[in-house]
Amino acid sequence: MTATRRQTLHAGFGLAVTATALPAFGETPMYGLIGRMKAAPGKRAELAAILLEGTGDMPGCLSYVIAEDMQDADALWITEVWDNADSHRASLSLPSVQAAIARGRPLIADFDNRNETRPLGGTGLSRR
Repeated sequence: MTATRRQTLHAGFGLAVTATALPAFGETPMYGLIGRMKAAPGKRAELAAILLEGTGDMPGCLSYVIAEDMQDADALWITEVWDNADSHRASLSLPSVQAAIARGRPLIADFDNRNETRPLGGTGLSRR
């Protein structure tokens, strides 16, 4: 999706909100994941640092956000948007991702939430 395919939506009170348009017919839809990961007690910051390393070098990744859970001192939320599901699957075999998984695995206590999504667009998302 390119910037020329953006739509301006007119909201009430004369405000304009810009949003990324849906994929055109025949385009592969974006792929998203939202999950909550529990770190071993007291290891959340260390796990977050590992997850944040090298996130800029994942082909097809449009957004990768690591956030601290405000109600649980050991939990992290990971929100990912990919240009398609195949790019996400391919990222799991990247050497940098494999290394992060190996380093982070001992710090993970649990995965208690994992949801696949089909992102429709939004601020900051554009197809590369």
